[in-house]
Amino acid sequence: MTPDQIARLTLLRHELHQHPELSGQEKNTAARVAELVHKAGADHVLTGIGGHGVAAVFESGQPGPSLGIRCELDGLPIQELADHSYVSQVVGKGHLCGHDGHMTMVLGVADGLKHHRPVKGRVVLIFQPAEETGHGAIAFRADPQYAEVAPDLVLSLHNLPGLELGAVEICDGPANCASRGMQIVLTGKTSHAAAPQDGVSPAGALANLMPALNALGGGGDLNDDYALTTVTHATLGERTVGVAPGRAELWVTLRTVTDARMAQLISDAESLVREMAKAEGLAVEISYDEVFEACANHPEAVSILYTACTEQGVACRFVDQPQRFSEDFGQFGKSAKAAMFWLGSGSDHPQLHNPDYDFPDALIPIGTGIFLKAIEAVLGRDC
Repeated sequence: MTPDQIARLTLLRHELHQHPELSGQEKNTAARVAELVHKAGADHVLTGIGGHGVAAVFESGQPGPSLGIRCELDGLPIQELADHSYVSQVVGKGHLCGHDGHMTMVLGVADGLKHHRPVKGRVVLIFQPAEETGHGAIAFRADPQYAEVAPDLVLSLHNLPGLELGAVEICDGPANCASRGMQIVLTGKTSHAAAPQDGVSPAGALANLMPALNALGGGGDLNDDYALTTVTHATLGERTVGVAPGRAELWVTLRTVTDARMAQLISDAESLVREMAKAEGLAVEISYDEVFEACANHPEAVSILYTACTEQGVACRFVDQPQRFSEDFGQFGKSAKAAMFWLGSGSDHPQLHNPDYDFPDALIPIGTGIFLKAIEAVLGRDC
């Protein structure tokens, strides 16, 4: 990439950073992306996929495989705490996971394809909504428009604080943990605070469930038996001193390496909750949100990425453990050979979802270059 291209993409990243939109609300971001891929000469631009998703197709005109490059559109409901010139202009919202940078790199790929088309097959650039909630990839793949352009191979990346700047890690097999939010509502009966015995309080069950649920999954080594439960939220009754409580709510995150272990953890957790509720005479409701299935890399896609990194002169290490955080990118692996790599944001960089996190602009030419090398390896590129 030329210095002018890098400078232009950096300014674009800053623009996207200033205007974050939450999961399912990415209307303006998607419109801007669609405008830019049209300008880059995409042969087909599909919009409104699975919500506000966009797919830009670059055809070669020759038979061959279809290669997808995927990124995310959504920001987070977190107030950014930074003093750089391009700080978020939306109160309470920020691109604090790096999706602005991921989008910019894929738009950089579009810019590269404008001048150097694939020799065979086609490239599908995927701009996916609602990754942060786990709803986006499922809706994107379920949309009939996606069936029209569904690729054979799909590649993606995520920046990774804690890994040295510009370095790459990748693994075969499990890449990201499965996780889901378990929401528990315990309902009894209120009473006057002077006569709590005349009500049915969920206080005891709530107090017992928090350590008991945590004990179901203590973490440990990231193997097939790994399970972690984390209590994230609890409420009891109302903000009053005159009423003994009749309702409690408890939120817990369940996390495993495999989907099979997740099924067992769900069964164990639900049995525990229902037993405790029954013992206390409480009604119970259990629901789930932000459901992420386990994400696994396909060896063929991993090989393509490793070779692309090597040819780009980027240090790439194989690791034998998945990331603890979840990703809905695994959904694309249900119909394609898919793999994600992790691109280092810096050893001392603020963590993802921190209010002072900011995507490092130095990664833009690295990620863009790796994707373009992968396209060249699979489809060729005219010169």
